[in-house]
Amino acid sequence: MSTEDNWVTTPVTADLLRGFLDVEPTAHGLLPHRLPARARRQIPDDLLATAEAQPSGVRLVFRTRATTVELLTLPTKRVYRGLPAPADGVYDLLVDGRLAAQATVAGGNVRTVVDMVTQRAELSEGPPGTARFTGLPARDKHVEIWLPHTEITELITLRSDAPVEAAPDSGRRVWLHHGSSISHGSNAAHPTAVWPALAASRGGVELVNLGFGGSALLDPFTARAMRDAPADLISVKVGINIVNADVMRLRAFVPAVHGFLDTVREGHPSTPLLVVSPLLCPIQEDTPGPLAPDFEGGTVRFRATGDPAERAAGRLTLAVVRDALARIVGQRAADDPHLHYLDGRDLYGEKDYAEFPLPDEIHPDPAGHRRIGENFARLVFADGGPFSVTAG
Repeated sequence: MSTEDNWVTTPVTADLLRGFLDVEPTAHGLLPHRLPARARRQIPDDLLATAEAQPSGVRLVFRTRATTVELLTLPTKRVYRGLPAPADGVYDLLVDGRLAAQATVAGGNVRTVVDMVTQRAELSEGPPGTARFTGLPARDKHVEIWLPHTEITELITLRSDAPVEAAPDSGRRVWLHHGSSISHGSNAAHPTAVWPALAASRGGVELVNLGFGGSALLDPFTARAMRDAPADLISVKVGINIVNADVMRLRAFVPAVHGFLDTVREGHPSTPLLVVSPLLCPIQEDTPGPLAPDFEGGTVRFRATGDPAERAAGRLTLAVVRDALARIVGQRAADDPHLHYLDGRDLYGEKDYAEFPLPDEIHPDPAGHRRIGENFARLVFADGGPFSVTAG
């Protein structure tokens, strides 16, 4: 039986982490980032600055015989003024690839968003807390702790009733994925239930998730980060944020997509590269943005405010974006045999919407995430798919 006297304290260092592109030392410990420092210096708003620091897909990975593990962290939680506070973020602990335990950390910092449009926020500081996992099997095992996908998480220290050591490289292919809030994990129940995590598990790959809520906007610094990051497989899911933020017209969108792909290809000239168009989202299929939030009833729902008649002048809708992306990939694929296209409605389309409607009109619920992950694994990782082990 373990006692406090024989517990081991292990500093959290980068060699224990997977799914990140950078780490930042803080006054408390270590803060994982999903964009490198060079890119972070070019971020123009708080929305992306917050999103990239929320560790969707980031996990601690180690081997140990410990039956109890504690992770001391300082979370920063985001709440919206006037709306109920969300539940504490979930930490998923996997043993040999299977979900074995979950925990939460109460307290921490609170970032209160006071303006939904600009994301201006006020920070209240709070104390660190501990995610505690007990009853783990008393044998040598591979352990992963997936961090909450919607809470900035400063990692302080790891405590256990047996030593831990960094896990060796798995040898599995690394999948680098970029997308919007759905890829980030909006409305997913816990970190390994975000659709890219589900797809990665089914595909047997190591995930690096660059899904950024509200911020898949073809930013050049994101393309450069992807260019420079090691990867065996790359996917770019783009379009929905550009439409719902109304940041481009068709004239700018097409060359911006080409430029983004050109930059990624500078570092990965022959890596399988999949372009995924937007999932079905009825309010934006034929109506341009911007989106406007509606807080009636104490929950947030969204509506599109643009004029469909302005499509002829280059205003973007999801239907327009899908047509443009298909043309772009078709044109480039003539000289790039490792470039592929997937219509996002094959991941979540009319039948899926009928079964799993979008609760706020733009984000799927947990069952929707599961469906998207299953469809991606079936279409992309399975035999014949662009990321299959036998693909060209």
